[in-house]
Amino acid sequence: MINIKVPGKLMIAGEYAVLEKNQKCIVAAVNRYVEGSIEPSIKNQLFLPDLKLEDIFFEIKDGNVEFSIEDFRLSFLKNSISIVVRFLKENSIELIPFKLSIKSQLDDASSGKKYGLGSSAAIVVATVSSILALHNKDELLKPHTIFKLSAIAHLKTQGNGSGADIAAGVYGGWLEYSAFDSKWLLNELENSDKIKDILEKPWRNLIIKKLTPPSGLKLVVGWTKETASTSPMIRKAESFKKENPHIYKEFLKGSSIAVDNLIKAFNDNSFEDSISSLSENRKALKSFGEVAGIQIETKKLTALCSIGERYGSAKSSGAGGGDCGIAFLKGDYKKQELYKEWEKADIEALNLEISEAGVSFKILT
Repeated sequence: MINIKVPGKLMIAGEYAVLEKNQKCIVAAVNRYVEGSIEPSIKNQLFLPDLKLEDIFFEIKDGNVEFSIEDFRLSFLKNSISIVVRFLKENSIELIPFKLSIKSQLDDASSGKKYGLGSSAAIVVATVSSILALHNKDELLKPHTIFKLSAIAHLKTQGNGSGADIAAGVYGGWLEYSAFDSKWLLNELENSDKIKDILEKPWRNLIIKKLTPPSGLKLVVGWTKETASTSPMIRKAESFKKENPHIYKEFLKGSSIAVDNLIKAFNDNSFEDSISSLSENRKALKSFGEVAGIQIETKKLTALCSIGERYGSAKSSGAGGGDCGIAFLKGDYKKQELYKEWEKADIEALNLEISEAGVSFKILT
């Protein structure tokens, strides 16, 4: 049996803008995980206890995955399995029937709390990695291979997204990220006979670089107890962009300056510049939300940020509309004071740390 762990993600800066060409974001992997286990089996089987889906059998016919039940929640897994099976076949590797189990710690199963730590992306990475690991080919387990296969599966399922959450799950740590051109990739998928040819090409606009935060910088995370739905907010942003291209370009410019300044602050080991750059990005996002009619900052996210800015700097994380906000502090010494103020505002501090490791494997004998 092989066990697989994939960290969740937190968006730090560059939200919305990262969906555009040559726009950067900063994303970080966190120490809550999607865990998978895989072993050879007589029949292909899936166990997904978090979804209350167990003993699901599937067959692969002409490259298509056919499950024993119909459930829309299986779409990410279906595309992940079919992409990897196709890739293995192209590399003349015979598929080993397997039993795959996937569990998520990204949300709180006991209470039903959902934090918005990127579960669909982590599940895709766990599925892709598990199947590759089972076939015991070290050359298949390179991070760029896992990332690209996972990104293809995720894009085929969702039709949009930057891939930043996939990068966090694969590479771990703090990352500077610029999204691949999704239209280019969809065109390649339509016109290429082999997935492996697409993997071997440089992907247009894709940048993934490790970052090191300034010494003494502490990231803390607060949960608003409000669940956000990302897709409608992204659609609203797309609609606004078409109707107001000049205003949208101004937002992209502001986001780009803030994110570039934050990357430079990290590279220069500058705590003060990191604080100011995060605040710059908050202002750009907040202004964009207000003119576009998108509630990026809810009342509770505004409270979270206002409190956080008294101790350092703070902003919403991800698309906004609920879920989590983040704050940068100088060390741990004022963290508890911040947490007390958040608690009074009905904001729950989450015990999250950066996961320096991305996807990891452990072989059990």
